[in-house]
Amino acid sequence: MTIALSVFSYLLVVGAGVSVALQQVLNANLRAALGSPWWAGFVSYFVGLLAMLAVALIAPGPRLSDTVVGSTSWLSWSGGLFGALFIGTAILMVPRLGAATVLALIVVGQMLGSLAFDHFGLFGLAQQPVSPARLAGAASLVLGVVLIRL
Repeated sequence: MTIALSVFSYLLVVGAGVSVALQQVLNANLRAALGSPWWAGFVSYFVGLLAMLAVALIAPGPRLSDTVVGSTSWLSWSGGLFGALFIGTAILMVPRLGAATVLALIVVGQMLGSLAFDHFGLFGLAQQPVSPARLAGAASLVLGVVLIRL
């Protein structure tokens, strides 16, 4: 991978992170306007569903079929439930804790979960043992949450 492509890739992922922060703020605003965290979450998912459907229909590549659906583990289909948990929790907590704290805590949870998934090679991941450096990185994230809350 070229340096320019690497930089672009990193910036793209940082942009996705910014979009998650913006999404949570917009969802919290929608919650206040609608008076319901559940309807705000539904609207967020529905708009996302329409966007992903448009991309899936336009983008080249395989289409859903009985064969593809039948060969997929039931657990693989449950990702949306965890997304709903994420969106619902964020909609409820952003107004209480603030966007920075909520997203910092989410990142801590993502890092801890990812370290465990990697360490044990869960869900088809290549096993990557926890190391002191990786634990120090996770501890730094926790410290970051503490500093954001000050």
